[in-house]
Amino acid sequence: MKDPLVVLPGFMADARAFLPQLVHLGTNRMVIVLLPTHGESVEQITQAVLPLLPPQFGLLGHGLGGLVAIEILRRKPEAVTRLALIATDPLPEPPQAAAAREVQIIAAKSGKLADAMRHEIPLTALAETEWCDDVLALVQDMAAGLGPDQFQRQSRALQRRPDQQKTLRKLKVPALVIAGAADTIVPLRRAEFLAGLIPTARLHIVPEAGHLPQLEQPEAVSEALTEFFAGPLMLRPETLLLR
Repeated sequence: MKDPLVVLPGFMADARAFLPQLVHLGTNRMVIVLLPTHGESVEQITQAVLPLLPPQFGLLGHGLGGLVAIEILRRKPEAVTRLALIATDPLPEPPQAAAAREVQIIAAKSGKLADAMRHEIPLTALAETEWCDDVLALVQDMAAGLGPDQFQRQSRALQRRPDQQKTLRKLKVPALVIAGAADTIVPLRRAEFLAGLIPTARLHIVPEAGHLPQLEQPEAVSEALTEFFAGPLMLRPETLLLR
């Protein structure tokens, strides 16, 4: 049996955000899904999940989940065997963006969670595909299940997220950065910056995908992740385009 895989979904998402990948990756390894729901900062969320982690494991995170994955790596570098990040921004949130979140927090707390989510993950953040409306419907359903209080907590965590450049520059385990070519929330240039920080990183750009490539192009992302987590422990930095 291979090392367990810890999966950390992103902002206002549950395990369904990675359902296609869980089917692929769970066939020959234990998969542990941990939601970033306990705490109002990346540090607090990480502290809450640390007791749930196995002795050694791979990490897969999206967005806020990716930030928690990096913080886990910073605190337990000896335990992490591989790291895969999707749509993850390693830099602190700019003050203007952090201030703008206050409007959406108020909306969510006043019964307009769906409107707040449409602002946070708009249609323009996804690629134009036949199923993009279905993906957004799932986004809304996951958010509704977590509720407005969780919207506030996770928004605070994004507002207060730390600068993780130093942590990533020290990374020695294999790393995979996956980016949707049409992502407007974490644009391609930021994904390229992230991959450039990590000495062992490979950047995979997924065509016809935006901020949620694991749902927009599930087969392509599942194949990339399956190959990565089953591959050799030493990887050369390179940029690949998934087709």
